[in-house]
Amino acid sequence: MICSRSLKKPKLESLKAPVIVIAGCLVCMAVFYFLGGEDVSKQGSWRINSEAFGDAGGKPKVLVFAWAKASFDRNVESKRGLIVYFRSLGASKVDFVDFSDSFADIVSRVESSNLLYLTGGLTRALLERMKSKGVDSLLQDYNRVIVGRSAGASALGSRCIITTRIDGKRVLVAVPGLGLVDFCVKAHYKPFKDSQLRALSVGGQIFGVPEDSALLSRNGVLSSIGKVYSFREGNKTMFEPHG
Repeated sequence: MICSRSLKKPKLESLKAPVIVIAGCLVCMAVFYFLGGEDVSKQGSWRINSEAFGDAGGKPKVLVFAWAKASFDRNVESKRGLIVYFRSLGASKVDFVDFSDSFADIVSRVESSNLLYLTGGLTRALLERMKSKGVDSLLQDYNRVIVGRSAGASALGSRCIITTRIDGKRVLVAVPGLGLVDFCVKAHYKPFKDSQLRALSVGGQIFGVPEDSALLSRNGVLSSIGKVYSFREGNKTMFEPHG
C-alpha cells in the first residue's frame, strides 16, 4: 500500500502496551511487529499475532513471504499450519508469495493485502532474495502492518545481526538490512551473547527480543509485549517505555 492514507487502528480492549517515542522516523510508515521467534505448532505468540491482526483491521488479507527457507515452498504441511493458525486469528485470506513470481504479480498482491508476514529461517537468504526481487524498495511504501518473525524480524532493520564463523568460532556480525526502521533487532535473544551485542551497539541501537516476545513500532512509537532489551553505545538496559 502506498502512503496515500493513514492507518485506521481498531480499539484493543485487552491488549495494551506502554509506548516510547523515538526520533528520526519516516512520516508515513507501516506498523511493525518484530517477533523474536515462535514455534507456530504451539502458537506461543498467539497474543502478539492477535494484536497485529487487530491493527490490520481484524480480518486481514495476509500475504506471506516465506523466503528464508528454500524448502518452504515444497512443504505443504508448513503452509497448511500457517493457514490454519492465521484463520483462527481471523484472517479473511492467507496467500503465499513464491520466489518465482514476477515483480508485477508481487506488487499487485502486496497492494491488495492488509498484513505482510515474513517467516523465520536463514536471515542472509531472506535478505538476498528480497533485495534481488526489488521487494525491499516495494516495502518502503507499504503503510499497513508488517510482521517479521525471527529472521523476518531481523531483516527489517537498518542493520541485521547474523551468526557467522570467523577463525573457526561462531560470532555475531552486522550486515545491511532492509532499512525499513533505523534500529536493529536481534531475534531469539539470549543473554550469553551480551558482550558481542554491546560491542555491535556502538553507533547503532540494537533491541534483543526473546522468543514469544515482540517489539512494536507504530509511526515511530515503540512498545513491547513481553521482555525486550536495549543495547546502545555499549550499554544494556531493559526496554522501559516512557509515558
